[in-house]
Amino acid sequence: MKHLFILLLFIPLWGMAQQEADYVCPPCGQCDSIVYHKPGLCSHCGMTLVLRDTSKIPQPYSICFYLYDGTEVLDFAGPLEVFSYAGFKIFTVGKTKAPVTVQGILKVNPDYSIQDAPPADIFAIFGGDDGVAANDPEVINWIKSRDASTKVYFSVCTGAFVLGNAGLLDNLTVTTFHNSIKSLQKVVPSAKVLANVRYVDNGRIITTAGISAGIDGALHLVAKLKGEAEALRIAKHMEYDKYVPEQGLIVKH
Repeated sequence: MKHLFILLLFIPLWGMAQQEADYVCPPCGQCDSIVYHKPGLCSHCGMTLVLRDTSKIPQPYSICFYLYDGTEVLDFAGPLEVFSYAGFKIFTVGKTKAPVTVQGILKVNPDYSIQDAPPADIFAIFGGDDGVAANDPEVINWIKSRDASTKVYFSVCTGAFVLGNAGLLDNLTVTTFHNSIKSLQKVVPSAKVLANVRYVDNGRIITTAGISAGIDGALHLVAKLKGEAEALRIAKHMEYDKYVPEQGLIVKH
């Protein structure tokens, strides 16, 4: 009797799970992309629907935004807008979970601290009072510890100094905020630091010039990962008419 009661208890839940699952038409070339939320027949071709294979659905790119006190607002807010429209999974990290004051005005509550932040496909760092992060051994060691799971590094403005201190810019061609070109060259003497370029793409590492250039670099990264049409769609949606495909320097290896 006890087993019957348990079975009766779970039958409604099983039924709900069946109803909430996604169903599609078997491959027929006409209506394969239509998704239904309950079993039955395809309304277009009449074929019996089958459960959708979610294992083949690509997962969104994840991107970690590291924020510190004094981060420039547009440095991270512009790329955040781009990556959000591209469907990336964005999360913010601070050294601790205490609110971070950006631009000396706006308080942001980080989703994670460096103690519990999950891995991400992309690590993004931004300019402002960059020394707060660049000269913090604990933060630099944390960035280094995530290298094996990080596929792409993305810096805006003087965020490049953080990557430089982490040893990620050695022997690369890079850029940063126009007033900080010479300073970055001193920090990373083996790098070639360029002025008058919106972004430099080394394949795994993308550095951009100051502030608004971060939007161009973010759109370029979206184009690399999801196609130029997607980047142009986002730029149009944002009414950002400054974006020109491949206007930065793409280093060929």
